[in-house]
Amino acid sequence: MADDRRDDGGTDRYRDAPGCRGPGPGESDATYVRMAHQGNLAEIAAGQDAQTNGKDVCVKDVGAALVRDHTKLDADLSALAKQGGVTPPNAPTPEQQAALTAVKAKAGSDAYDKAWLKAQEDAHTKTLALIDKQVSQGKDASTTQAAEKARPVVTMHLNMVRGGTCHAV
Repeated sequence: MADDRRDDGGTDRYRDAPGCRGPGPGESDATYVRMAHQGNLAEIAAGQDAQTNGKDVCVKDVGAALVRDHTKLDADLSALAKQGGVTPPNAPTPEQQAALTAVKAKAGSDAYDKAWLKAQEDAHTKTLALIDKQVSQGKDASTTQAAEKARPVVTMHLNMVRGGTCHAV
């Protein structure tokens, strides 16, 4: 496997490369940190968009909750990344960006809220799977604890958008 190759000095060039794992979390833990950070960025952007473009007060309120909660989760995650020497990406994934772009295209129409709720249900379902994988397979205790701490928040968000219906905050 290419990632296991070592340079002449015997050091793992991938481990020591910028943006890769440092002395703390292993690569799977670092991957969790990076992906969870991108998810937080995507949820903050989606929440801001819902506050601007949502028609239903519930959608606007859920958007505000996403901004508040994912900002807090990301602050904790950023501290963990710094401690572990992980450089998180500075933007959501292209897939996350495309999902938000597709929802934004419906702004001003009655379809916006339904599309936003569906996108959030999909996003939070994926985030829960990421969290559960970290909890069951993570090697770094601090990273796994951060995932465990995030799980009830993400579950609450999923429950607020489940079934494409907005549920009171």
